[in-house]
Amino acid sequence: MSRLETTYLGLKLKNPVIVGSSGLTSSIEKIKKIEEKGAGAIVLKSIFEEQIKYEAGSMANGSDSPEAWDYVNYYVKNNTVQEYLDLIKKVKEEVKIPVIASINCVSSQEWTNFAKSIELAGADAIEINVFVLPNDKNASVDKYESIYFELATKLKNIVNIPFAFKLGSQFTNLVGFVQKLNIPGVVLFNRFYAPDIDIDNMKFTSSEIFSSPADLRNSLRWVGIISSIVTDIDIAASTGVHDGKAVIKQILAGATAVQICSTLYNNGIEYLNTIISDIEAWMAKKGYKSIQEFRGIMSYKQIDDPLVYERAQFMKYFSSIQ
Repeated sequence: MSRLETTYLGLKLKNPVIVGSSGLTSSIEKIKKIEEKGAGAIVLKSIFEEQIKYEAGSMANGSDSPEAWDYVNYYVKNNTVQEYLDLIKKVKEEVKIPVIASINCVSSQEWTNFAKSIELAGADAIEINVFVLPNDKNASVDKYESIYFELATKLKNIVNIPFAFKLGSQFTNLVGFVQKLNIPGVVLFNRFYAPDIDIDNMKFTSSEIFSSPADLRNSLRWVGIISSIVTDIDIAASTGVHDGKAVIKQILAGATAVQICSTLYNNGIEYLNTIISDIEAWMAKKGYKSIQEFRGIMSYKQIDDPLVYERAQFMKYFSSIQ
């Protein structure tokens, strides 16, 4: 019998499949069903920095615009901080799998104190979705990266529970950046909102909000590289994971855990059973008794030809196509 148990951020998971932050994890009813269908852990739907700052009295401060205040009041009324803390408490009371809280942020400001409230509410860990848009042409790379480092330092001083940064892939030196973060874990990668243009109605819309299986290749590459170079950090793979095969690939590349979301929207929460069963069947076929036996065996430094992870190899592969 194959054992799927693993450890992520110091948390014991019955299997490496985590349901990522989304509407799927926004209520106790949905989360209980996710647990029933076999998930190893869940990441709660995110609370945003703007909500936290408003509760602290800093959002829209100094604005004389009634429209601004109306928006803020409506936003927070429907997304209160206390409701989020109450959800954490209720989920922890009613489910046994690890519960990871989630915060979306764009700065390292005073909102970080709220992380302690999340810990006191009972969350097992925190996932920080960080994105700072580098749109200042006069700013140095260090200016933007320092926000992440400052945030990591503040959180280390505030909370005792583990935390991970959910990162985008657009860093000049992603391996070095992850190494310098010196935090318990990272999630590779975040799927950010991206604008699109409706050319018929001449207005901006959102691009596709769900990932596709093809998106796996980017995270797979970096999971494989970073897991074998930055060895003292847990990595959760995310984006493009749509079936059991994709989960297996990420673990082979070195992922500690794997987050899924879009595939459950497309196939239903029941699809969790299929994903987990497919992992078990593959392990039995290959003779693996535990996740640890095959994790990372196809990572960057563990294979005979690590160049397969590098861009030059990709270019060489297609050079013969006319």
